Formats: sequence, structure tokens, C-alpha cells
Amino acid sequence: MMELKVLVVEDDLSMQKAIGTGLRKFGYAVDAAPDGEKALQLAQVNEYDAIVLDLNLPKIDGIDVLTEIRKNNQEIKVLILSARSEVEDKIAGLDTGANDYMAKPFHFKELEARLRALLRRKFILTDTRIAHGDLQIDTALKQVYVRNQLIDLTKKEYGILEYLMMHKDKIVGAEEIIEHVWDSQTDLFSNSFKVHINSLKKKLALHLGKQEIVKNARGLGYFIAEVQYGPV
Repeated sequence: MMELKVLVVEDDLSMQKAIGTGLRKFGYAVDAAPDGEKALQLAQVNEYDAIVLDLNLPKIDGIDVLTEIRKNNQEIKVLILSARSEVEDKIAGLDTGANDYMAKPFHFKELEARLRALLRRKFILTDTRIAHGDLQIDTALKQVYVRNQLIDLTKKEYGILEYLMMHKDKIVGAEEIIEHVWDSQTDLFSNSFKVHINSLKKKLALHLGKQEIVKNARGLGYFIAEVQYGPV
């Protein structure tokens, strides 16, 4: 799987922090909302791959949040995580559009495994490797190779390259890359993104030479360049 962005909607701030910290350790980019109103605001302005949704929320109940989300987005994966453990609650959640339902208390490893299973259904690859000329990435192992030689990239460098490779038929704006590789707390005007993408390009250049793969379309974004083959 590519690096994925998750919204955690949980009013218990200690649990919210614990879930977010745990998911980040597994490589997810995580945003959090303490109530239903904030959850809907974030869901409207950000593109999430999955939502971990509590039901007992202040301001707007979790079922109502899910109803609103499903009006505009049928694709996003929603895992309900709630203290409401009655069968009727589970049926209501699933009928409203949840993809899975877990009752509290829960074990974090099971939560991450269920989330991973849901997201596998969204991004199914017949082959976990994506090749482009001499460059190859393994989306399962999160490794990058040039002519079968492993290249050492940081987590952010890998995330940028993977996202571009998964969308190599188009130009991708810096803001879109940041939204999927960083969380929403990142300042879009900070120097962090440029530092990481320049570092990525330098590392690739050490192995690819003049064959530049990641290019910038001024004012538009970044893209994976066509491979230039020399004479046979």
C-alpha cells in the first residue's frame, strides 16, 4: 500500500492521542477531530483514505457524521470504534455505511489490522512492484531500487516518490503530495517539502545520472518523466 491518510474522530483526547501515535508508527499520516462538527469540517477540506469514527461524539453524533460523509463520498473507508457494543448499534452503523465496526475496549493491533484490511481493498495491486525505466519501487516492503540496487530513502522521501509513481500519468501539485504524505498540521508554505523533494532528487541522481525521473512543472507541480532510451 502507498502511505495513507487517516482521520481519527475521538472525543477522549488520551485515546485520540494513543490511536494517532500508534498509527503514525505504522506509517500512516493522521489527523484528529474531538467532535462531530470538526470531523465534518476536516472531511470536507481534506482527502482521507480512511476514518476511524467514534459514535458518542459532542456536537454531532457519529451516526449523523457518517450519514453526511456518505452523501458525498462512497469510497472512503470508515471503521466505527465505539463503546456502543449492542448488536443493534452495529447493525445501525453498518447500515449507515460503515465498512467495519469495533467495540471498545479494543486491542490496538486488531484495530490496525482491520484498518489495513479495509485499505487493501481500496488499493489492490496485482504486483506490489511498480517499475519505470531503471527505477522500481516495492509498495509492500516500501523499498526503492535502481537497476536492482536498493536505495536508502527517508520515510518522507519514499512517500513522495511512491505517490508520484502511483500517479505517474499526471502532474501532481505540491499541496496534494503534502496532504497525502504529511498530516494537516503541516504548513504548506514551510520549507520541509522542498527540502525532502530536493533530497530525493539528489539521491536518485546518484544512481540514475542524467536520467532525471522526478521533474517539476513550474507553477503546476511534479511528475514522473518519460524514460529516455539511448540507441541500442
